Amino acid sequence: MELKLSRRVANLKPSATLAVDAKAKAIKAMGIDVIGFGAGEPDFDTPDNIKEAAIRALKDGFTKYCPVGGTDDLKEAIIEKLKRDNGIEYKKSEILVSCGAKHSLYNFAQAFLDEGDEVIIPSPYWVSYPEIVSLAGGVPVIVKTEEENGFKMLPEDFKGAITSKTKAVILNSPSNPTGSAYTKDELEKIASIALEKNVFIVSDEIYEKLVYDGFKHVSIASLGKEIKDITLVVNGVSKAYSMTGWRIGYAAGSERLIKAMTDIQSQSTSNPTSFAMKASVEALRGQQDTVATMVEEFSKRRDYMVRRLNAIKGIRCFNPAGAFYVFPNVSYYYGKSFNGKVINGSSDFAEYLLEHAKVAVVPGIAFGADENIRLSYATSMETIREGIDRIEDALRKLT
Repeated sequence: MELKLSRRVANLKPSATLAVDAKAKAIKAMGIDVIGFGAGEPDFDTPDNIKEAAIRALKDGFTKYCPVGGTDDLKEAIIEKLKRDNGIEYKKSEILVSCGAKHSLYNFAQAFLDEGDEVIIPSPYWVSYPEIVSLAGGVPVIVKTEEENGFKMLPEDFKGAITSKTKAVILNSPSNPTGSAYTKDELEKIASIALEKNVFIVSDEIYEKLVYDGFKHVSIASLGKEIKDITLVVNGVSKAYSMTGWRIGYAAGSERLIKAMTDIQSQSTSNPTSFAMKASVEALRGQQDTVATMVEEFSKRRDYMVRRLNAIKGIRCFNPAGAFYVFPNVSYYYGKSFNGKVINGSSDFAEYLLEHAKVAVVPGIAFGADENIRLSYATSMETIREGIDRIEDALRKLT
């Protein structure tokens, strides 16, 4: 019998960021010196106090099934965090803990979208947003943003993309891949349109603590009760606490939506990992010095990487307000060639760098922006310096 897979799998694109990271690691395993700028995770270790909380949980035998939507103590820690950091108040019945923020987004799409429902997604976007929407039968509606506007969706563009089928919009601030971040004033304008047009908001705030130059992160859900009622806040411990492998994310929203998402989770993963939840309680309630230290170091790396890239002929690099990525425009080099092979877009550009500079970057086409590439500065300054040197040398060879 021929194995026939579902249509949803046939149309599914694998994560480009994870693919680049895996390819770089595979080449490294062969003994080849590859510099990887693809990873979307901090290079810092998880802080000791967080690891020790997990060890205590293991030693105490906290290794059994837990409530599907997360333990009470973690939900309480999340509620405290949202009130303290964001000025938003929730009840335990309005919180769901999942296996990473990506899982939270997946649960949302499965619980909220029907076939043909449209979801507005500003581009450049995180690679998984369109796929998560499509897997639920929804239709991603891509709204292109421009670098001169800080890679942020303008209110008029948001309004112009809304149709009778529009059900939600996804905001990611600070953003992956651009590092752009919305101000309070910009969020208020988007919130006003969402309320007027009855469009639900998904606010992905996973990079909220990784901001620079005094930028103040604002959660759109904090702008008033009306907007809070039509917003799902998604966050997690992966980025701020360097806990990517622990797989703990969470969502905060209306009780009815959270219950539906919890029901979806009950039939897929059940509860998140028990001892990882205990570690996450410590992350949210414990000392926060390591976050500030990490942000200070990221800021230095960002400054260096942006300066070096902008100094390379033909490259234009936006200065990000948050996250740990730069998203330079490299289209100047499209149409140029090396040994007869022409670079026709970001995929060719990334392939050229991997082959001839031994540097791994993510092509911008994966984020809906073929003129760009994404580089992560979540790696050491020494690695960044060497990687940019290699890129600069490789680009000189193109004619």
